[in-house]
Amino acid sequence: MPALRLILLWHQHQPFYKDLVTGEYRLPWVRLHALKDYYGMVKLLDEFPDVHQNFNLVPSLITQIQDYVAGTARDPFLKVAAKPAKDLTVKERHFALQYLFQANTANVIGRYPRYRELWERYREHGHSAEKAERYFQPRDLTDLQVLSQIAWFDEFFLEDEDIAALIKKERNYSLEDQSFVIARERELLGKVLPAYASAAKNGSIEISATPFYHPILPLVCDTNAGAASSPGLPLPQNRFRHPEDAREQLVRALDLHQEVFGVRPRGVWPSEGGVSDETLAIAHSLGIKWMATDEGVLGRSTGVFFQRDGNGRLPPHLAERLYDIHHYENAQAEMHMVFRDHTISDMIGFVYSGMDPADAAAHLLRNIKDAAQSVLAQGRDAVVSVILDGENAWEYYPKSGREFLRRFYDALQHEASLEAVTVSEAISRHRNLSPLKSLVPGSWINANFNVWIGAPEDNRAWDYLHQAREFYAQHSARSSEAQRKLAFEEIMIAEGSDWNWWYGPEHHSANDRDFDELYRKHLSNIYQALGATPPDYLSQPITGGEVRPAFTPQSAYIHPRVLGDKVRYFEWMGAAIFTADQRAGAMHGKQFLLDSVYAGIDGTFVYGRLDFAGPVPEMAFDLVVNLESWASGEARPRRTLRLDAKVRDRQLTEWKVEGREESAPASSNKIDETAKAALLRNFEFRLPLSWLLAKPVSHPGASSGTVSQSKPGAPGIAPTSRLRLRFSLWHNRLPVDALPVEGWIELQLVSEWELAAGM
Repeated sequence: MPALRLILLWHQHQPFYKDLVTGEYRLPWVRLHALKDYYGMVKLLDEFPDVHQNFNLVPSLITQIQDYVAGTARDPFLKVAAKPAKDLTVKERHFALQYLFQANTANVIGRYPRYRELWERYREHGHSAEKAERYFQPRDLTDLQVLSQIAWFDEFFLEDEDIAALIKKERNYSLEDQSFVIARERELLGKVLPAYASAAKNGSIEISATPFYHPILPLVCDTNAGAASSPGLPLPQNRFRHPEDAREQLVRALDLHQEVFGVRPRGVWPSEGGVSDETLAIAHSLGIKWMATDEGVLGRSTGVFFQRDGNGRLPPHLAERLYDIHHYENAQAEMHMVFRDHTISDMIGFVYSGMDPADAAAHLLRNIKDAAQSVLAQGRDAVVSVILDGENAWEYYPKSGREFLRRFYDALQHEASLEAVTVSEAISRHRNLSPLKSLVPGSWINANFNVWIGAPEDNRAWDYLHQAREFYAQHSARSSEAQRKLAFEEIMIAEGSDWNWWYGPEHHSANDRDFDELYRKHLSNIYQALGATPPDYLSQPITGGEVRPAFTPQSAYIHPRVLGDKVRYFEWMGAAIFTADQRAGAMHGKQFLLDSVYAGIDGTFVYGRLDFAGPVPEMAFDLVVNLESWASGEARPRRTLRLDAKVRDRQLTEWKVEGREESAPASSNKIDETAKAALLRNFEFRLPLSWLLAKPVSHPGASSGTVSQSKPGAPGIAPTSRLRLRFSLWHNRLPVDALPVEGWIELQLVSEWELAAGM
């Protein structure tokens, strides 16, 4: 009988936040996620001994956890949380208010009434620490210090009797309470790595590695790999080519894992799923037996596109190709390869958090079984690989998603037709491996490297790294061994992928400045370690030094939830982006209220998102989104819509859509279930494409207002048809800001396949 095997791989990763020269941590996320996610994710499996899983632990994360456990980590965030509130300086109070509220509002902050109360007070003053500080008395700050730490404690830790008693207290915490929480953190952090070592020893998990400081291996080997996966991509002025560094990053990773867990990893999830023929050859030479990446890389390497039907299912010939283990063989290099099911992985990351846990668990199990059914029906074994971030998703689930996971694992354990296995177990049991001769260089994001190279900020970061690496090569021989060691360690850190994740137009967060400063500090440390003065340009920000492209076209279908919460940057990945240029120009003095707008389609909806330049404005205002559909060769739009949203006291009070063929407009009072608008930190909406697709041209398999299937996703009007959008903010019946200021954002109505291919 053919077997269905599930590979679940959780990738645990945080950037390297420590400055090696000062010893100080720039951001607290290693400590907080180690408290909240890492321990419970593996400890939960004690309850389900037949559910085997895979955990990928990035070595630089491991070393930072070890630093905290040893008590040698200098963490200013922890210092501020631990200091008596009455002794905090004004600067420290501002720091506490700025950073101690950086958590999911609903599931982390909202879980504790007093924490939510304090957050609301901070929000009432425009999320400004300077404005809000005087409204926080020492007792308020003490409560904030205590609750901002407890809120990140793992569900298992919350069951401890003394911690449960603190939660029950709710407010008016004492200095003793504060000291207890801080002391307990180090104790709890000490449980994390031993839990993984124990689970690996008893065989319930396999631990894989990532190159030490999480570099994109193909780009470290050769930045020209960026253009190999995206022909015509702008590259840095200087070609960075250091395969010896890529090898060193892997060697160090394997060595650390053996030291910490007592076993050398057999497999690697390369940073961001980044692979190439060159990197696989290096991995093979180091004894690595398997690697994993995304289905998109397999598709581009074999000349197929994994297009799914309306239910998310692949046709049999594509399912057979994806749900398999491939044996890569090129020259002297061999490697077992598994490719993640992008759709199912994203369902866990972005969809199931909004469902009832029991329904979500049942849907996931059914999804996996249905996906592989056509392969099993042919008498072939099926291997479904689900690989995703093992930490950030859980902020969007109530109680860190533990009920969802328990229900899913319990269903897995009782499902006779499916076994959850480690990657090595899957390889050893699989029959008829599929051959693979070469790989197109790519990552898990659109099977290319465009997030990390190509944009002006990205390329500048690579050029600065190149200059520092050349300086090391020319001057390190005249330095002491200790100086060389420190300088080279900083080079390894600067090669990490996390810095360029935040450069360029794709990703932004409240900590953009912190990441930029820390990256430049690592580069500066290279020169200082060798007794030299860093170049002047490293004192200037990379981010914002050159304006982000005003417009980035849509590069992939998007399927975001409409919640008005812009921290969900993954869900808008691939959208078209238009960014305001807020530099002082010839007409200095313009009021900027809008920062950027996002827009995109999938086969059913058009989505839009507006990010404000700061907090949602306090004044009463209206947001207007104008939408038009156009066809090639026509002089006027086929249909126009106007979405009008009223905002009062920073709340979306009502909205409506005018211009539909139906006599009555859709609105927040009488709304079609498929249309939605929301405002929280930003404004978001979703409207059916059918409202804009007038006079559809008939294609075989097309239905009104949906994507045609005459070729992969050919639209229902014309191959060159497009949508245009424009956002504007009105106050007292006057337009005070708009994006774009002139013209429109355009979306091409093409298929997912055509977007992925850049057509």
